[in-house]
Amino acid sequence: MEFSSKLLENAVYEMSQLPGIGKRTALRLVLHLLKQPASQTDRLARSLESLRNQIKFCSNCHNISDVALCEICANPKRDTSLVCVVEDIRDVMAIENTSQYNGLYHVLGGKISPMEGIGPQDLSINSLVEKVKSGTIKELIFAMSSTMEGDTTNFYIFKQIQDLEVNTSTIARGISVGDELEYADEITLGRSIINRIPFENSLKAQ
Repeated sequence: MEFSSKLLENAVYEMSQLPGIGKRTALRLVLHLLKQPASQTDRLARSLESLRNQIKFCSNCHNISDVALCEICANPKRDTSLVCVVEDIRDVMAIENTSQYNGLYHVLGGKISPMEGIGPQDLSINSLVEKVKSGTIKELIFAMSSTMEGDTTNFYIFKQIQDLEVNTSTIARGISVGDELEYADEITLGRSIINRIPFENSLKAQ
């Protein structure tokens, strides 16, 4: 792809680094921005800069937040004895949209995937185990995607805490095998949380 401007080429290259954005789509987006008022592009640039430099991760659940303790963890009406284990913030948003869950979350920041070089040490698993050891958690809900990597992550965490006094459950398989939580409709996901089953039962079914 030939460019008449080095500035344009650089912008297209950076835009094309985003997931799912090829160079043609990146070019269309950049040209669109050039047609907009400069103030709109400036607002976009400032919001991205603020996002990158000011974003925080909740000290309790590792969710993305504007402050040290996210709004969910700081809410006194949430059930602190119930913790839902998820991969990332997209899963938190999907579950929150169901309005069927009133506990807290623990965001792992990914899932175990040897093919991608991601091991347990790369995720926030140790802090989850320490939470369970504190004795304040009565139930852990595994809400990872129903993929091989998700199941591997669930099983690894289960092995770390199986001798501790905590109940473990997993969302019901209303979510199709291989599906990511963020793509599930709210009704199906909500029912999967309500109808969750003991984690040991899911092991027997495999």
